[in-house]
Amino acid sequence: MNFDFTQEQEILRETIQDFARNEIAPHCLQWDERQEFPARAIQQIGEMGMMGILVEEENGGAGLGYIEYVIILEELSRADASIGISVDAHNSLCGEHIHQFGTPEQKFRYLKPLAEGKSLGAWALTEPGSGSDAAAAKTRASRTDGGWILNGEKSFCTHGIRADVYVILAITDPEAGSRGMSAFIVEKGSEGLQPGKKEDKLGCRACETASLSLDNLFVPEENLLGEEGEGFIAALEILDGGRVAIAAIALGIARHALDVSLDYSKEREQFGRPIGEFQGIRFKLADMATRIEAARLLTYQAATLKQTRKLITRESSMAKLYSSEVSVWAAGQAIQIHGGYGYIRGYGVEKLWRDSKLTTIGEGTSEIQRIIIARELLH
Repeated sequence: MNFDFTQEQEILRETIQDFARNEIAPHCLQWDERQEFPARAIQQIGEMGMMGILVEEENGGAGLGYIEYVIILEELSRADASIGISVDAHNSLCGEHIHQFGTPEQKFRYLKPLAEGKSLGAWALTEPGSGSDAAAAKTRASRTDGGWILNGEKSFCTHGIRADVYVILAITDPEAGSRGMSAFIVEKGSEGLQPGKKEDKLGCRACETASLSLDNLFVPEENLLGEEGEGFIAALEILDGGRVAIAAIALGIARHALDVSLDYSKEREQFGRPIGEFQGIRFKLADMATRIEAARLLTYQAATLKQTRKLITRESSMAKLYSSEVSVWAAGQAIQIHGGYGYIRGYGVEKLWRDSKLTTIGEGTSEIQRIIIARELLH
């Protein structure tokens, strides 16, 4: 497998690096402290064409592939994982669900503005009582004249308050198990759609997360997304790509942890010399670099395979599992190398650990990834 980037991909990486360095990094600690959604930065990312990365140009997107997607998410998350999570939820989940399963009319009405960065997307699968067991969802969609009536609760919805377009999954046939779930496109301001309070999170605090209440929410027939009863199967396919995205976000956090650890090891002196000259610190740096490189290879392998085939369940789960756990570990090593300064807010190092922890939970916990990998091996 060739891991060299093309000239176009290198230019893309440099462009995103420059943007992240100048427009994101100087503000990320303030956004984190205030739990402030970085609306201007997200708008700029949209203007760069990065809110429709995987969408064809005729539908308003950039027409890029998964390698480019991983490059973008890695570099954005290297500056601030909150930005990476927002771009992921918009592209991988909401946008990609409409992209893969929407009708031409749905793509024109909803996907095009999403891809052009003119509207913000959200994807609602998780519920208060169904996280890892997504098939146990209780939100119901009942047929009515001209459409459907949705009732239920959704939780941990990225962009739950400010989204313009929601993809919401609900049970349309309670007797059919996981094959009784369908997906619906819902517009902001629809009567019966009530966003809840913004969650006060440990990390990725600039990325808005909220619950949703659906109270006799009417959805017209033409907003059924995909075939009735195939919502759960579609969601699993969407999550395959989403897990590659989470792996890229985790990789970006881990690389930032190594970056700041290298800089600090050269600058910080103890016992009359830089701490980078001590074997204990050098071993930490060597282990960080090695594990991050392994995570990088798994992530870019999964992205490469995603461009050539529909399902990459095992590969995406492996990349997501390993990269997310390396991210948490590398952030912990960065704190240890920085000592007391690493533990103090305002230096930015402890933020890496707080941000990294989400990558082991969102879009399937590490435990779920291990279940998936083992099932694929034994299948």
